[in-house]
Amino acid sequence: MKTVLTKIAAAASLAVALAACGTVGQDFKAPANVAGVDGSTFRHGAGAPDAAQLPAQWWRVFGDAALDQLEQSALQDNPSVKAAGERLLQALAQSGTARANQGVNVSVNTGISNSRTSANTSQGLALGNRSISGNNFSVGGSLSYEIDLMGRVKRLVEASDAQALAAEADRDGVLLMLSSQVASTYWQLRGLDAELAILNGALDTRRESAQLVEARFNAGLTNELDLARAKVELQNAQADLHEVQRQRNQLENSLATLTGKAPSALQLAASSNVALPQPPAIPVGLPASLLAHRPDLVSSVASLRAANAQVGVAEGAFYPSLQLTGNFGYASEKLRDLAQGGSRQFSVGPLALSLPIFDGGRNQANLDLSKARYGEALANHETKLLTALREVEDALSDVQQRQLQGDAQALSQEAAARAYLVARTRYERGVSNYLDVTDAQRSSLAADRAAVQIKTQRLLATVAVARSLGAGWQPQGELAKLAAAR
Repeated sequence: MKTVLTKIAAAASLAVALAACGTVGQDFKAPANVAGVDGSTFRHGAGAPDAAQLPAQWWRVFGDAALDQLEQSALQDNPSVKAAGERLLQALAQSGTARANQGVNVSVNTGISNSRTSANTSQGLALGNRSISGNNFSVGGSLSYEIDLMGRVKRLVEASDAQALAAEADRDGVLLMLSSQVASTYWQLRGLDAELAILNGALDTRRESAQLVEARFNAGLTNELDLARAKVELQNAQADLHEVQRQRNQLENSLATLTGKAPSALQLAASSNVALPQPPAIPVGLPASLLAHRPDLVSSVASLRAANAQVGVAEGAFYPSLQLTGNFGYASEKLRDLAQGGSRQFSVGPLALSLPIFDGGRNQANLDLSKARYGEALANHETKLLTALREVEDALSDVQQRQLQGDAQALSQEAAARAYLVARTRYERGVSNYLDVTDAQRSSLAADRAAVQIKTQRLLATVAVARSLGAGWQPQGELAKLAAAR
């Protein structure tokens, strides 16, 4: 037994020494940013250059309790989140499978059999036309270990770990996209609530105007055309009200789906405060900070790491592979003699060395394929980075321009309200006809609705800024440790 252990220890020492020879492939280096990414802020951005950081629950910056509840429900119950979580578990399991190749595989086996050889074979004739029969009992263990001569297995593990990191980032990307969809849909719905309040007020005003015109018509102070115009405007306001309510119903159904509920299970009552809030300021930092915050860019870098490791795996096919096997156990014809020293059997080896000589160019083709896939992944990463920069610039531009648009619209809204008041006063005094009142009503209503729509768009632009910056989603847990160790 001591001799066996000595041989196994010697073989293990040899394996460790051989495994330290080197590692195929190149260690991963993060790709250089495209021109203009480092050292400059966003053209439409504002704030401290290093302030691009939001909490994971970024929607809380709006300070809306209903939105907070919807977001929590969506992140907990939406089926796409569950699917992304299962994909992450798959990637972790694959990483565990790859890591198992770095260790020694040990198995224990036992068996029982009964056999009889033929007396008429050459072996039986040599024994004097005798056959051999009897039972065979055995118990033992075996081991196998691939000596990672050039680090091929190490690169396989590196690729699997990187794919797991990419899966986690993809999960975070699903969470980010879902939370931004909930926030966008919610603010659109609240914007329609504000429009409904305006339309209900306009409907009351038009109803009063129609009653006033009808009274003047009955008194002979106006004509039937003015009465018809008043009724037309009344019904137009009613039709607009139904259209906005239809749009709100659809948004409510969308929110139900996003939160993982049936449309009939969610009824979001109109807010008691129909006035839309001012959009919060989102801190914006350097463009390079996108690499740390956006899940799609984190996933892209992890995929690059995996592709780089696969190049090393393909290079490893050109070098020898070394496999060490061994077994130890007991075998006996009789069960009672199984534990006797004479029943002991063992073997160390073979130490099998395999070296490719001629493969018809298969290994070179696989290496070329791996390098081409890495080049494709690098180009895709640059595309994603440029897209991320454009999305941030677009969102920041929207924030600025919507604010300026809102300021201009506020002046227009004030002028339209004044024009309607003057037109109605002139009509009541008999100075002008009802057509002036009708035009002023339309302009005032359009200005009020446009002001609400611009406020809604400003909130949506703020959501877009948060989403395009990554909204604080970061790799967490054990995968973050893997990323830091690389």
